[in-house]
Amino acid sequence: MRVHIAADHAGYELKTHLVEHLGAAGHDVVDHGAHEYDALDDYPAFCLAAGEAVVADAGSLGIVIGGSGNGEQIAANKVDGVRAALAWNEEIARLGRQHNDANVVAVGARQHSVDESVAIVDAFLAEPFSGDGRHQRRIDQMAQYEADRGAAAEPTA
Repeated sequence: MRVHIAADHAGYELKTHLVEHLGAAGHDVVDHGAHEYDALDDYPAFCLAAGEAVVADAGSLGIVIGGSGNGEQIAANKVDGVRAALAWNEEIARLGRQHNDANVVAVGARQHSVDESVAIVDAFLAEPFSGDGRHQRRIDQMAQYEADRGAAAEPTA
């Protein structure tokens, strides 16, 4: 599976570890930065790039990492078509996929050990969307909102 990954300085070390771990597990990992540690970098550009790549790359999933994962989740969710879930344990990661068809997981590198973070990411990547009608209905409602919002923003002649 292709996995798009991004992190700021707070998630840089975990991202580096995950790129290696996921590659060894057979995933095709695309790193959207940061590509070097910079204590003053800002997460939005990295997370937006990863989110855009996930939306453009059908069947792929994404991972965004920061200190808490909160800002990274918010940034990724600004991309139409992204459904980013902040996961703080394996069960929440699985539920994000099962119930919400989340296509991006946000992880707080300062909130978990490396082993815990790897387990969260592995659980997210391994879990399929349930396809249950009630869950799909809710996803469709959010997609319709995105589509309507975009149409309302277009100029009229």
